[in-house]
Amino acid sequence: MTSTTLHAGLADIPTGLLIGGRWRAANDGNVFEVENPATGELLASVADAGPGDADAALDAAVAAQRSWARTAPRVRSEILRRAYDLVMSRQDWLAEVMTSEMGKPLAEARGEVAYAAEFLRWFSEEAVRISGDHTTTGDGANRIIVTREPVGPCVLITPWNFPLAMGTRKIAPAVAAGCTMVLKPAPQTPLTSLALAAILQECGLPEGVLNVVTTTDAATVVQRWMSSGKARKISFTGSTGVGKVLLRQAADTVMRSSMELGGNAPFIVCADADIDTAVQGAMAAKMRNMGEACTAANRMYVHRSLASEFSERLAARMAELTVGNGLADGTDVGPLIDAAGRAKVQHLVDDALARGATAVTGGRLPDGPGYFYPPTVLADVSPESELMSTEVFGPVAPVIPFDDEDDVISRANDTDWGLVGYVFTQDIDRAFDLSERLEVGMVGVNTGVVSNPAAPFGGVKQSGLGREGGKVGIDEFLEYKYLSVPRRRR
Repeated sequence: MTSTTLHAGLADIPTGLLIGGRWRAANDGNVFEVENPATGELLASVADAGPGDADAALDAAVAAQRSWARTAPRVRSEILRRAYDLVMSRQDWLAEVMTSEMGKPLAEARGEVAYAAEFLRWFSEEAVRISGDHTTTGDGANRIIVTREPVGPCVLITPWNFPLAMGTRKIAPAVAAGCTMVLKPAPQTPLTSLALAAILQECGLPEGVLNVVTTTDAATVVQRWMSSGKARKISFTGSTGVGKVLLRQAADTVMRSSMELGGNAPFIVCADADIDTAVQGAMAAKMRNMGEACTAANRMYVHRSLASEFSERLAARMAELTVGNGLADGTDVGPLIDAAGRAKVQHLVDDALARGATAVTGGRLPDGPGYFYPPTVLADVSPESELMSTEVFGPVAPVIPFDDEDDVISRANDTDWGLVGYVFTQDIDRAFDLSERLEVGMVGVNTGVVSNPAAPFGGVKQSGLGREGGKVGIDEFLEYKYLSVPRRRR
């Protein structure tokens, strides 16, 4: 384990690179600093990898692939199950690590730990259920035997907003399928990923199966993996812009690709909606993770008959929230991730206000340290406002009145993204009709929460390719192999 500077309470986390089962410093000895976005306090100095480190990590994954693929499914299953138990036993500690480096309140961080752990348990159960097929050709001449095999070494890239859950959502199915991995976590939140990797080691994951490379030079490190011809799959969660770059790189070596990209979620409240349910759903869909979520409700379309009351009641709920350091008791809303993220949110709010919107609550930068932004509700937002076509990634709820359901569906679908949508109505036929017409991969009906390890998570259009979680989540890490065997004639 490398020597490092660590904030008290985080001293058990290794801060080197995990390559071939060994924690070590970057080849050139470089490190980068991790800060608490609520205070600016230095938390740790973490190894900053370069091209040589990237090569070594991928080589370790390639070297381990053959033996790992032959490991019994039950062995892989039990490693994941032990990891689930260990993560849950350390829920409070992992929550503190996560809150320290990315800001979400402790209660929310504990919830993410539980959510993340469920991917470990879910895929521990899927590991022993990988199936194939056996049939005969139409003319009866041959047997068709279909098997499933691991795709091979995988490149996993995770974001900062859900650092533990996005890690387990990719690592767990890869482990279950028999794939080795190189993981690059976001530089804002490396400590959570490093803590997870140490837990998996503790649970018996063999050397070289998971290799973790922390770096501030993602473009160089990831490009080495993408162009190597050794990695056979890329799984990325992040912005659509970066996803497109990775897809172009993947084309050169025809890598399997799964992308969970940006969102611009419409939140539709129909005239017959229960307003209490709609407001509660809006709080969940908007304020999870301070709005820094690809599933966050970005455009709240409310029937004109309810728009004023909905805005006022939502604003009252938002105004009651306590903004502060996520490590402090009673905090409901932590800081945004960094200064650039906060500046983007303020720019989008200012643009909406300049185009005629009204700030029912919030809308102004607070004084003092930290990257805080107040929960904000904007009423009567113009369709031309920038935030209507830009992922806000902050605690801002723009409310747009509508009169006609055909019109609102057209407006909801008028975007390059299609990750998730939300529909609130007390008419089941209307719920199904609107859900079917929304061009998204997921729909929350009378709920503001859609994420669940048992469900296939993913979007359409420029929100991504493939699905994570559910019964199909492991498919992203498996290839089909078909054997043709002549039948003996009697």
